[in-house]
Amino acid sequence: MAGQLGSQARATRLAGWILILPAGAFAAIFFVVPLVLMISTSFRDGTDTYAEVFTSPVYGTVFVNTIRTAVLTTVCCVLIGYPFAYALTRSGPRLRLVLLAVVLLPFWTSLLVRSFAWVGLLQDSGLLNQALAALGLTSEPLALIRTPVGVLIGMVHVLLPYMVLPLIATMGQIDPSALRAASSLGAGPWRRFVRVFLPLSLPGVLSGAILVFVLSLGFYITPALLGGVDSTMIGETIVNEVTRFGPVTASALGLVLLAGVLISLALLLGVRSLRRKEGRS
Repeated sequence: MAGQLGSQARATRLAGWILILPAGAFAAIFFVVPLVLMISTSFRDGTDTYAEVFTSPVYGTVFVNTIRTAVLTTVCCVLIGYPFAYALTRSGPRLRLVLLAVVLLPFWTSLLVRSFAWVGLLQDSGLLNQALAALGLTSEPLALIRTPVGVLIGMVHVLLPYMVLPLIATMGQIDPSALRAASSLGAGPWRRFVRVFLPLSLPGVLSGAILVFVLSLGFYITPALLGGVDSTMIGETIVNEVTRFGPVTASALGLVLLAGVLISLALLLGVRSLRRKEGRS
C-alpha cells in the first residue's frame, strides 16, 4: 500500500514537471538566452560602455527624464484611477457595465492609433487648442506637442487601465459589512472612507502603481510620437542606439533599465511586505 502511494506521488510529480517543461523551455529560449546575449554584447568593449552610460550627461538626462515621467505618470494614474474605480464599484449594474467598457475600450484599439490621435489633439492647430481659443481662454496655442506635458498626457491615457483594473479587483473584494460596522459605531461617510475603505484598498493601489511605473520606464511609442528633445526617454534612446551605432551601448542601456525595474519591484514589494507585517502585529 505504501509503495503504491509512493509511486502515485512520483507519477504526480513527474506529471507536474512535464506540464512545467513547455513554459520553462519558452522562458529559457525567449528570455534567458536573449538576456545572456545582451549581457555578453554589453561587455564587448569591457566596462568602457558602462562607464560612458553612467558618466555621459546625455544619458544622465535621459535617465532623469525617464524616472520623472514614470513617477508623474504613476501619480496621475493613481489620482485619476482611484476615484474612477471607486465610482465603478459603488455604482449600479448598468452604470458599472458602461464604466467598465470605458476602461476596456482602449485595449481594443492599437497603441499606435491612440498615440497618433493625441498628436492630432495636442498640436497647435489641434482640437484642444481650438477649443481653448474658442472659449477665449488662450490668445495663442499652448505648446503641448513635443513637450514633457504631451508625453505625460499620452502615457496617462494609455496606462490608466493598468491602474484601474487592479483597483476594481481590490475594491470589489472589500466586505461591505466592515463599512456597516463602522457606520454603526458612529463613523460618518468621510471617516468610513479614510479609516476603513482606503486602507483596505491600498493593495490595489500598490499593484496598479507597480504595473504603471514598470511599464512607464520602458515605454517607447507614445514618448517618441508626443515628445521632443527635452523629453527623450530610455526606450527611444535604446532604439536610436541600435539603429545608429549598433547594439553595444543599447544592450548596456537595456540592462540598466532592467536593473532599475528589478530594484523598483524589490522596493515596492518590500514596502508591501512591511505593511503586511505591521498589519498582523
